[in-house]
Amino acid sequence: MKSKTPAESHCIKTEFVLPNDTNHVQNLFGGKLMQWVDITAAISAQRHSGRVVVTASINHVSFEHPIRQNSIITLEAKVSRAFNSSMEVIVDVWVEHPSTGEKTKCNEAILTFVAVDQNGTPLPVPELVPVTEQEHKRYEAALRRRQLSLLLAGRIQPEEATELRALFESAKSKR
Repeated sequence: MKSKTPAESHCIKTEFVLPNDTNHVQNLFGGKLMQWVDITAAISAQRHSGRVVVTASINHVSFEHPIRQNSIITLEAKVSRAFNSSMEVIVDVWVEHPSTGEKTKCNEAILTFVAVDQNGTPLPVPELVPVTEQEHKRYEAALRRRQLSLLLAGRIQPEEATELRALFESAKSKR
């Protein structure tokens, strides 16, 4: 199976925030944003794997800034790391200033997808090869997030979380 770069999974989705997408204070519903995030991330994971994918988990969501009605938002997703059958996808959400076109990052989400066959059985996915500095940072951080998730789920023992242990030992030695 041929490895791929994050750029090969890049997915961009642009939405206009309409009145029916907002709450009583004219801010985008968090659930509506999550729907758009999930769809964008799924397309990214499917582009990487070349397979049907299912959402395994939503690992992190930040709602740093409210998104107002009539805003134009852009969601950008890329696979940050591929494991055996799973892929971590990071989605950056940008709001565009209507008159200047300037984009400001307002939200971020990290999701995990699994490639599956028609019976729902996990399938292998291509290796991911990061290229840019940001892609390398996200690639390395993905392993720590995965180990933490597996540790919390009881699927690995603390001594198996080598990246987490190294992170804590590094922090401890800096004190």
